Amino acid sequence: MTYHEGDPAFRVLAIKCEHQVPESVDPPITPVPLVHEEVYTNAPRQTEERDEETLKTISHTPTMVENELFYVDFEDGDRQNPVNFSPARKWAITINACAFTGIVAAAASSYTMGYSSMIGDLDCTLFQATLGFSVFTLGFAFAPLVTSSFSEEFGRFPFYIVSSFMFVLSEVMMALAPNVQVVIIARAIGGCFGSTGAILVAGTIADIWLPHQRGFPISLYALAAIASSGLGPMVAGWIEANPSLQWRWIQWIQAIVSGVCSISMLLILRETRSTVILARMVRQVRKDTGDGRYCTRSEANKPSLMSMIATSCTRPLRLLFTEPIVQSFSLWIGFVWGVLFFLLDSVSGEFQNIYGFGVGETGSVFATIAIGSLLGYLVNIYQERLYKKHVHRKGQEARLYIACVASITLPIGMLIFAWTARPDIPWIVPLTGLTLFITSAFVIYQVVFIYLADCYGPYASSALAGQSLCRNTLSTIFPLFTSRMIDLLTYKWAGTVFALIAAIMIPIPYILFFYGSRIRVCSPISQKILEIEAEQKNPDLEKS
Repeated sequence: MTYHEGDPAFRVLAIKCEHQVPESVDPPITPVPLVHEEVYTNAPRQTEERDEETLKTISHTPTMVENELFYVDFEDGDRQNPVNFSPARKWAITINACAFTGIVAAAASSYTMGYSSMIGDLDCTLFQATLGFSVFTLGFAFAPLVTSSFSEEFGRFPFYIVSSFMFVLSEVMMALAPNVQVVIIARAIGGCFGSTGAILVAGTIADIWLPHQRGFPISLYALAAIASSGLGPMVAGWIEANPSLQWRWIQWIQAIVSGVCSISMLLILRETRSTVILARMVRQVRKDTGDGRYCTRSEANKPSLMSMIATSCTRPLRLLFTEPIVQSFSLWIGFVWGVLFFLLDSVSGEFQNIYGFGVGETGSVFATIAIGSLLGYLVNIYQERLYKKHVHRKGQEARLYIACVASITLPIGMLIFAWTARPDIPWIVPLTGLTLFITSAFVIYQVVFIYLADCYGPYASSALAGQSLCRNTLSTIFPLFTSRMIDLLTYKWAGTVFALIAAIMIPIPYILFFYGSRIRVCSPISQKILEIEAEQKNPDLEKS
């Protein structure tokens, strides 16, 4: 990095060491004010004249000398700061990251369409094939607990690149698998690397978009995650129906598409973690000046990497077991996600047995997931308007208006699907119920992400990791008992059981809508978050 006199690429700030930075693996994404005031003075000069030109540069930046500790921060409007990226770059990064999310989601669900040819080709059982479906989501549940800390330490960009290329290799491994055991291992590997890319997307959006701008990008992320779960099987069904292609070509086509996306990510994505960018700037300043006193705010009282990993693994569990809001929303979205994967695993057999659909036609049934996701996306646009209108009065609970409606339409959609899938009723009727269920699930999915992020601020990624752990664990378990449950209860009564459980969960968003603020007041973690936010807004509180 080359600096010129008067270059506003960075500023150097110095503050007292006694001002402690909260230890957290979930620090605020965007830079916050670091000092109480700024004065102009000369940075410490070196005895060596070799750094004279660099020191001239630093001496022209705003500094405040107290205890000879100099913090490097972005200048106002600095384009190196991710929140100041151009709109074109922000959208290019957002769309590319969401595309990877969509590819991973399509791979997760399209696998089920190849069961028939896989069982014949590999001489395996239906349970073994289903196990490959389940272990994929198991990787989504546990891998982010470790990789999230590494992404905060080393940046998001390397993890996108490594994850995307390793995901491609897992698809190739599956396409070449000689037996079902290799398929299961490849699916587990694909789930681990697919999760590190897909889970990072929400963090990337938070890196580059301000809070009031995140509604639309998060909606796009949710649309990619859920709609692709339907588009993948829709395409895979017709591949499976072709005797010359079948299950191996489902994996080959996914590997090709994933490879194109990986190359695109390598060319388009940039590092968006502001603390990592600042750390690189500081390393260059230290190299140019030979002075080790320059540092970033994130380096102050920074825990070790192992400590960060331990916190990353344990804090989501602490929030999941101690915070009522995280508990209730994790249980809610976990159940919804489990039912979604139950449907992904069972819908094919249901329409083949009841309506005599072929494999290709059964794949087309999954278009309802894409349609329902699009409808949910449109509904959330209205929710954003409600939020902006009522946020000053309701606070975070203004996110829950549409979620209250979705909690009612979810079991209704499930009941319609369960009770109308009969030979004497046209197939379009149960598909209408399935579309209503998917629309409701989409709304709930997005609300969980945004509401938890709003409530838990600097601990948002831990809260989201907790719900992700619950959500993906249940989606791993549900498909394992799908066929047995249907054999015992039939499609109608299995769906009815799930609808009744969903009806029992209807009060969850209503309780939080009316009493969410009171619940947070009684939470020690929420009180700590308020203290952190107050300190960031007014650093003088530490001095006083």
